Amino acid sequence: MSGSTLLKLLIGVAEATSIDDAWTLATGHFATLGFSRVNYGFTRFRHLRTIGDPDDALFLTTCDADYAKRYFRGGFYARTPVFRWAEHNSGACTWKWVKDAYEAGRLTVEEAESVRQNVAMGVNAGITVSFPEASARAKGAMGLLADPGLDHDAVERIWATHQDEILALAHVMHLRIVQLPHLARARALSPRQREALEWVADGKTTQDVALLMGVSPAMVEKHLRLAREALAVETTAQAVAKGALLNMIFQRPTQPQAQAAG
Repeated sequence: MSGSTLLKLLIGVAEATSIDDAWTLATGHFATLGFSRVNYGFTRFRHLRTIGDPDDALFLTTCDADYAKRYFRGGFYARTPVFRWAEHNSGACTWKWVKDAYEAGRLTVEEAESVRQNVAMGVNAGITVSFPEASARAKGAMGLLADPGLDHDAVERIWATHQDEILALAHVMHLRIVQLPHLARARALSPRQREALEWVADGKTTQDVALLMGVSPAMVEKHLRLAREALAVETTAQAVAKGALLNMIFQRPTQPQAQAAG
């Protein structure tokens, strides 16, 4: 890809108005490099050794539905050596080290089994990008799964030639995605629930919000209660904070977003 073409692609991703648009642009280019299957995950609620509630995390994939369900919802990702590498590192690596560690017997029993299961599902070689985050609770990572027929040596050659291109696109995609609303079905807010939270975030009382929304105080309380339930929190203050972290309030309306895995 020429420099000017890459710059146009990066601008397109940076100006995307939905997660779906940013994801489609980036993964479309990764496919041209030999990685038509891409997994991406991001959470703002990492705690100790967990990613927090999976419903609060964003998982995107171009893999088939069966693999996506097993990989994300089944928790398979957490048993893979590349995920464990990404947990403790920022940067990028090919998966050749996994092959070498497997053959040398340096992986745990669980990790070695995950390698065998991946190979059985046609997942052999690839690249992992672990993004640096400003928050101790946030973590994002992406896996590029090599197309069938591409082995570790082929991925090494692709990486040697296209490393800067892959990293530039991956980082711009990630930075754009984390700015956009995460509208997971499990955390969906109605427009009125969102509006009520926004007024509370502005410091308005229930009576103020009722006047501003043209409804009764009881209806405001109902909107706020349903918002708390949707966001799985106990207090309205927590709902405001979580809604802000997930970019669900004070955002421009966007088009429907990329289908979360599972």
